[in-house]
Amino acid sequence: MIFGKIEYLNLLPFHVFMKRYAKSAQQGQSLHYKRGVPSAINKAFKYRRVNAAFISSIASAKCHCLDLGIISKKEVKSVLLIPGNDKCDKESATSNMLAQVLGLHGEVLIGDKALKYSLNHPEEGYVDLAETWYKEHKLPFVFARLCYHGNRQKYQKLSREFLKKQYKIPYYILQGASAKSGIDAGDILEYLKLIEYRIDTRAAASLKRFLHLSQKGLKRS
Repeated sequence: MIFGKIEYLNLLPFHVFMKRYAKSAQQGQSLHYKRGVPSAINKAFKYRRVNAAFISSIASAKCHCLDLGIISKKEVKSVLLIPGNDKCDKESATSNMLAQVLGLHGEVLIGDKALKYSLNHPEEGYVDLAETWYKEHKLPFVFARLCYHGNRQKYQKLSREFLKKQYKIPYYILQGASAKSGIDAGDILEYLKLIEYRIDTRAAASLKRFLHLSQKGLKRS
């Protein structure tokens, strides 16, 4: 199995799970990763260079997906709009469209660099796009879904196993993530409290609304 791996901090608990899952399922020798930013993983999945991955919501509409994703409850602090000239984030797909759907202008910034920016700047220095979506629609926001090619049962099992419990991040992994991102370990743990992974009925309704509004936006542009 080739899994598309986005090495953002919001997926750190899932990466910890996958290490354990591969060993327990005796799949360690057959599990391989293709690493990249969301936009690159979307493309790799489209051309079947990976078997499964967290695919940006905007690119997942016609994919086989599970009820496992990257969801913000309200604020997220890692998907921002910086006041100024319009500029998309090349790593993003969904967040660029989210800014458009919300009718906001500025520079889109996502991922660990956005989290670092939010920690180093006062709240009036940026707009949290997930929080703005929540204020407008009173719904969480789904940034990505776990999508797959073939063997639905295998990925359903993987998804169920992950959602069964919360996974504690080992100290050495947390310290490694901190060193790599330049973000304090304590701030990483606080950030992860903003993220959910189960796509429940409210998240599913939010995703449906976002995709509908996105299509309307694309037709206008």
